[in-house]
Parts: sequence; C-alpha cells; structure tokens
Amino acid sequence: MGVVGTGSLGFHHARILRDVEGVEMVGFHDASEARRAEVAEELAIAPFDDLSGLLEAADAVVVAVPTIAHEEVALAGIAAGVHLLIEKPLAPDAEAADRIVAAAEESELVVQVGHVERFNQALRAAAPYLNGPRFIESHRMAPFSPRSTDVAVVLDLMIHDVDLVRRLVGSPIADIAASGIPVLTPNVDIANARITFENGAVANLTASRVSMERLRKLRIFQPTGYLSLDLAGGTGEFLRLKEELPYLTGGEGGVPPPPAGGLAALVERVALKGDGAEPLRKELENFRDAIRGDGRPAVDVAEGRDALRVTLDIEQRIRAHVADSRPS
Repeated sequence: MGVVGTGSLGFHHARILRDVEGVEMVGFHDASEARRAEVAEELAIAPFDDLSGLLEAADAVVVAVPTIAHEEVALAGIAAGVHLLIEKPLAPDAEAADRIVAAAEESELVVQVGHVERFNQALRAAAPYLNGPRFIESHRMAPFSPRSTDVAVVLDLMIHDVDLVRRLVGSPIADIAASGIPVLTPNVDIANARITFENGAVANLTASRVSMERLRKLRIFQPTGYLSLDLAGGTGEFLRLKEELPYLTGGEGGVPPPPAGGLAALVERVALKGDGAEPLRKELENFRDAIRGDGRPAVDVAEGRDALRVTLDIEQRIRAHVADSRPS
C-alpha cells in the first residue's frame, strides 16, 4: 500500500500503514517537494516524486489529498488497477462523485470511503445495545482552524454524523430542514440539520468550527433505553429500565409514589468503553481485509456518494436560509 497526500490526516495513514499486519508500506506521494522530504525523514518511508510511480508500485493507496483533487487521483488509481481508500468527502460535488462511482463499478477494485467514525471505540462498544433508534442527537464542535475553511462546516464536520445516523437508522430519508450561518469565513461555520426518516425516526445534527471547546457527542434514544456516547473519548453509557415497575405503569388507585432512590432505583447504567484500538488503524485493517476478500468495506463508494448527496442537500438548504435571512 501507499498514501497519496501527507497532510495532517494522510501523515497518520502513512504512519500506521508501516506496521499493519499483512501490509507492506511501499511509499507515498505528496505534491510538495518540501513535504515529501519532511515526511520521508520523519517516518523513514520512500517518497515518490510523481503519482504514476506510486500507482505502479502499489496494489492499493489511500487518497488523502484535498477534496478538490479526489476525482483526478481516484480516476488515475482506478485506471492503474489500484484499490482505493478515499478520504471523506468522496468528492467536492455530486457530479464528480458520480464519475468516481461509475469508474469504480466498471472495475473489480475495492473503492472505499474513509468515514473513520464508523470505527469509533464508543460506537463499537455500543453496537450490542443498538436496537431501533427513534431519536438521535449529535453535537460536533471544534475551535476555529484555517484547515478546510474552503468548504462549509457541513462538508467538513457534519458529514461524519450524516453517515452515522443513516447507518444507525437504516431507513430512507423523508425530509430535511436545515439552517446555519457564516461567522469567521465566507462559508457556513455553524449548522443545524433535522433529518426525518421514513420509519419515523428523527436525527438532530449540530456542527460548529467556531466553538470555544472541542466536543463530539452522540445521544441515541430507542425503545430499549438511552445511549450517551462520547466519540472523542471513546466512552459512553447505556441506560435502561431495571424492570417494569408499578410507578411507570400505574395501577389501581392512582399512580403510586416513586420508589426510594429516585432514578437510580429505576435505571441500570451500563458503562461502555472501547478496546483502545486506534479508529484509523481499524479502518485500514478493514480496507486490507476487503481487498483480501475477507469482508466488505465499511463504507463502499456508493455509500460514500450517498452520504455526500445528503450533505450537499443540507448545505444547499442552509445557503437558501442564509440568503433569505440577509437584510434587503
């Protein structure tokens, strides 16, 4: 395997690939000569001066270049017969995503999209308790950084949660309402979206890149209980009723008084903690296994395209909302 683009995220892909079992890290390519020299020295891996040389040497590559260049690199990789893990978002627009999907479907290659939150420790720990979510609330907040300000916060951050709630609910989307505002950049920096699914489930997503603190929380309400997940810390808890109590069901003579101990007497708290595995490593191992035929990609190229389409829909609704709210 190799890596194309060694910015902040691509650097970590390259770092991890050096010791993933069953993978030989053949090298990387970055458009910047200075960056190639820096990464080659720090990670002790081979730099390739051009993309074609890396594609010739590798069976598979991670595409971690800026989103605007995803289509060019992906199509070159597919033409060279190389398996691809393309970082999210798949492309800057729906048309480019469609062209990547069409090329991938004509090949027999694994083309995966890098939605790393699928491998979050808290979500993996919560998996045994997930059962028909009816309402999901997410908050993804980050302090301001110049990185990725060329796109709205929806494509930069909220797309993670769009992908997660679509997988968790597993039902087509019926309606979307969204609003947001630019604060420090010309693009939207704070956004909220309310997604209603055909099965009646609702997801309320909030994303900000001008927050005073860093926060990644996911709350899931379902008939069997309530999950509170700290995606940044990889921990959480599942709250469920200990048993069916008269206080909850009522009875003859009116509602009896609450049991001694209040909520603690009614609710069992199940602590959720991840296994310590780095999510990016789990994603790369999933990519390796899919190439070997030992499973499927967690997010295939069509799923990545669909998450992008929903996110672009949210962005368009927010742009309309911003335009409507400006003074005439």
